[in-house]
Amino acid sequence: MQNSRKCAIFARDRKLTVMGRILSIDYGRKRTGLAVTDPLQIIANGLTTVPTHELEKWLMDYIPREGVERVIVGMPRRMSGEMSESWQYIEPFLNRLHKLMADLPIELVDERFTSKLASQTILLSGVGKQRRREDKGMIDEVSATIILQQWMDNRSMPGYNAVMFPLKD
Repeated sequence: MQNSRKCAIFARDRKLTVMGRILSIDYGRKRTGLAVTDPLQIIANGLTTVPTHELEKWLMDYIPREGVERVIVGMPRRMSGEMSESWQYIEPFLNRLHKLMADLPIELVDERFTSKLASQTILLSGVGKQRRREDKGMIDEVSATIILQQWMDNRSMPGYNAVMFPLKD
């Protein structure tokens, strides 16, 4: 299922083609953080946090409705570069998503330190201690946003090599 929902925006006699959105996933065992670009793929925005057991259903609704053209998924690695133990939960999810939406490109991005960066960002943004304690999904959504922003920053750099799923041996 390739949904290339594109539309045109006219701005002072110039036609701009709007691309599909890019969706970022910070997959967790209990809940999953999601972030998405604007239709011009300029800004990464936190979207929501979804209970992981509801994620596939949520994605099957959201992706075609919003014209998502690519999915970016945080790839859990150890400092040594090897996959961390969370990969055993993420890989089966990615296999199912790939089967459901075979034409949808899925790209993996190293997610080392995103949770720590997300915690620091939330703290520095002035979110109160009580809200940080109550909103456990906030860190997941901010982590997904950081993953997406990293991908957006790196995709146009010379020598950038995408890590596509399924992984090639």
